[in-house]
Amino acid sequence: MRLDRPVNVLLVEDNPEDAELTLRTLRRNNFSNPVEVVEDGQEALDVLLRPGGFLDREGPRVILLDLKLPKVDGIEILRRLKADPRGRITPVVILTSSQEESDLMASYELGASSFIVKPVDFEKFVESVTEIGMYWLLLNKAPA
Repeated sequence: MRLDRPVNVLLVEDNPEDAELTLRTLRRNNFSNPVEVVEDGQEALDVLLRPGGFLDREGPRVILLDLKLPKVDGIEILRRLKADPRGRITPVVILTSSQEESDLMASYELGASSFIVKPVDFEKFVESVTEIGMYWLLLNKAPA
């Protein structure tokens, strides 16, 4: 984990294959935005909320958040992030394998910007990540 550089995307993903596929897809589509990957919920909270963390500096422009994480789950990360005044306007895209209605409702109630179920099919997963990158990194206007 490197906190000494600007980060546009924080990817919170405990599955190494999904994380690598997401990173390769972003690179292949010429998204050169800096990405930081964290593998568990506690690490995500640390890099976001601790003094000198991402929310005290620039970024991230968007958080791609899995829900089923070790140590602290994605719902709790979202709850803590949106309870902090520094994190209220940070877009959070839930990118998860969960299709539970309760996860969907909780995510939106807590302030998620989007909820995307990870497609099982490789090509559809690549297509979803490409569309996420296009929208959140190129089209969406983020606050300064």
